Amino acid sequence: MTTLVVSTVAAWAMVGLIWTVQVVHYPMLAAYSELRPREAAIEHQRRISWIVGPLMAAEGVTALLLLADRPVAMSAFSAWAAAALLALALGSTVLVQVPLHRRLAQGGDRRAAERLITTNWVRTVAWTGRGMVLAWVLAT
Repeated sequence: MTTLVVSTVAAWAMVGLIWTVQVVHYPMLAAYSELRPREAAIEHQRRISWIVGPLMAAEGVTALLLLADRPVAMSAFSAWAAAALLALALGSTVLVQVPLHRRLAQGGDRRAAERLITTNWVRTVAWTGRGMVLAWVLAT
C-alpha cells in the first residue's frame, strides 16, 4: 500500500507541474525564446531538472513495483493502465520534448517553442489520466 501512496503522490505532483508547464511556463518560454532563445532554453532545462528528475524516478520505480507486486485493492488493469500512461508521458518527453528543447537551446526557433506547447498536451493528458487512475484505486 505504501508503494501505491508514493506513486499517487508523485503522479499528482507531476500533474500539477505539467499543467503549470502547459498553461504558464511553455507559453512564457515561447515568448522569451524570441528575446534570448539560448539562455531561456538552458535555464529552463537547468531549473526544471531538479523538480522533474526525482518525481519521474519515483514514478518509474513505483510503477514497476506496482506491476510486480500490486496491493490487493489494485486490479491488474489499473496497474497496467497507470504504467502505460506513464510510458506515454515519458516516451513523449524523450522523443518529442527533449529534442525540441535542444533546438531551442541552439538558437531562436519559434516553431520549436510553439511545438512544445502543442505536443505537450500528450504528456498533460497522460499524467492527468495516470493521476486519476491511481487516485481512484487509492480511494476505493
